[in-house]
Amino acid sequence: MEHSLASLVLVHRLAPGEQDGERGGGVEPLRLLLTADQRTSLRGHRRSACGQDLVLQLPRGAALQPGEALSTASGDRLVRVEAAPEALLLVRSPDPLALLQAAYHLGNRHVAMELHPGELRILEDSVLADLLRQRGLAVEPVLAPFEPEGGAYAGGHSHSPSHAHSHGQDPGPGHSHGSLAEPDHSHDLGHSHGHGKGHGYSPSDGHSEGHGHRHGPSPNNDPHPNPHQP
Repeated sequence: MEHSLASLVLVHRLAPGEQDGERGGGVEPLRLLLTADQRTSLRGHRRSACGQDLVLQLPRGAALQPGEALSTASGDRLVRVEAAPEALLLVRSPDPLALLQAAYHLGNRHVAMELHPGELRILEDSVLADLLRQRGLAVEPVLAPFEPEGGAYAGGHSHSPSHAHSHGQDPGPGHSHGSLAEPDHSHDLGHSHGHGKGHGYSPSDGHSEGHGHRHGPSPNNDPHPNPHQP
């Protein structure tokens, strides 16, 4: 099917009930294949499966969902969102507890996961693959659509599955995953959410938190004591 070379500007996200009405002008919806990370971005140029140039100018909101329909301002053209195949790791174990522990440790590192009975799916990562195998889990590379749990992508802002968080952590290769054998508490310590406020925090003392610092002046440390003070 031939389409106009002009870009289609998509401005509406349709509710499920609207997708089956008169919208679309009787033309088959275009297919828009997006990765999980791309579905978090609601603005910018995209290209449909057939090569049609698309411009997303959608209102702020949650990430796009596979099966969701988008439309032009006039509603005469529809575009259907689909999950694009991605390089994933399929993680399995005959021991449900081992799989649950793996999910806990991966979540502790903010790894995006798709959960299924008896298996986890994460984006391909050689470091994580080795660590999971060391824990006795079966790890298989697959090419499949990725639909991670909403906690990793909700909110409408981009949180790339390979993000480094920029909270004092090394963004280099391997993402400093650490060992999956123990929770990575250093990750939590890397978040300096202004804890020093109200705790004697000084920007020059090199501490992100002021625990143990004085919370007020001490009368014994007054450099100008009043000799007439009782």
